[in-house]
Amino acid sequence: MLGPARHDARARCKPQMREYSTDTVILSDLHLGSRLSRARDAVKMLRQHGFRRLILLGDIFCDLDFGRLKKDHWRFLSYIRKLSNPKRGIEVVWVEGNHDQGLSHLMSHLVGVRVYQEYRWEFAGKRHLAIHGHQFDRFVVNNALLSKLGASVFLMLQRLDSHAGSFSQFLDRLNSAWLRLTPKVATGALAYAKHHRADYIFCGHTHEPIQVEREGTRYYNAGCWTNSSATYITVGEEGIQIHEYQSGIDDRDPSQKRSRIAAPAA
Repeated sequence: MLGPARHDARARCKPQMREYSTDTVILSDLHLGSRLSRARDAVKMLRQHGFRRLILLGDIFCDLDFGRLKKDHWRFLSYIRKLSNPKRGIEVVWVEGNHDQGLSHLMSHLVGVRVYQEYRWEFAGKRHLAIHGHQFDRFVVNNALLSKLGASVFLMLQRLDSHAGSFSQFLDRLNSAWLRLTPKVATGALAYAKHHRADYIFCGHTHEPIQVEREGTRYYNAGCWTNSSATYITVGEEGIQIHEYQSGIDDRDPSQKRSRIAAPAA
């Protein structure tokens, strides 16, 4: 079932049955159905963390064509369903992205999680807000059909790309730079957070992991899982960190764990 446009979570913690290394993990833009999707690595990353809350921050799917889903993509969905089991004491939140539109009701039943347009929670006395970020991308908002057509063409190019997706990844970065998505989404998100009195706002959509602070409000982008540098965010007692997932590295070993916070957008 589709959740309300806005959701507030205020200290709704049930007795937990596991040890937690962090409060919240945020993962965005997995694009299941794309040949570039690193679904297997995403499952590995989630297995390596203990957390109270998981936020899937939009564009978990590439489009409505389930025929493109591979075994690793289905395994990711199966693992999310396991995490959402109430016995695990984990809150799993799905925030709808522009590529997820039309799948919300189906996903709610398939993986057992609620889907929201945006999600709010409090931690350590601070207000946190998660929203995918396409709402601040005027091209997507004003040209929905053209955006879907572009996504279809991009999928076709991925299938023709014989260089392990390197050309497709280059086109993705070029498109973001041409539309100046990173600074536009950051600016829109910061204004939105300030209006709603949030201390921190988290987005995806641009595929670029970044942190920006303005007038006491902080914006974080979780990046994506379609590039060679897959990134995600943790929120906990250690603060807010953007991590780069390294395939083959045991993330439970702090000596091998890499974190990255990109330079502020111009």
